This record gives sequence, C-alpha cells and structure tokens, in this order.
Amino acid sequence: MPAMNCDELMTRIQALEFTAVDLNLYLDTHPCDARAVADYNQVAAALAQTVAAYERVCGPLANFGQSQSCGRWAWVEQPWPWETQG
Repeated sequence: MPAMNCDELMTRIQALEFTAVDLNLYLDTHPCDARAVADYNQVAAALAQTVAAYERVCGPLANFGQSQSCGRWAWVEQPWPWETQG
C-alpha cells in the first residue's frame, strides 16, 4: 500500500467498510457463493491492513479495548468529528 495521510487512510477505511457490509448482506442471502466469500475475505484482510496502517500513522481508531494506545493516551490529540473538514 502506498504511503497515505490520515485523511486518505480514513477514506479507504470507509470504502472498505462499506464494501464489507455490502458483501455481508449479499452473503446473508447467498451463503454458497464462493466468489463472494473470497471477495469478502479479501476486503476484510485489506480493511485490517488499512486500519493497522491508520493506527500506526494517525493513532487509535477505536477505544474501549479495541485499539491499543502506543505509549501515550492519544485520543485527546485527534480532532473531534465536528472539527474535521470534509
């Protein structure tokens, strides 16, 4: 994956999450579609990789035990959702 800034990584995470949900819904009604299962697994792996890259560069993405903090409590360093421009 090429180097991306925090905004680019977040955009990629959102796109991958949307795709994962869409494939999940499809698989709820087509559980034997091997191609869709393979696509879902590929998207899930890309999502995990992108989340890890985001957390390395930008800080934790989720709290309450879902993301580790790297030596300091970085939550207060990130802008609140209403402070981001987009």
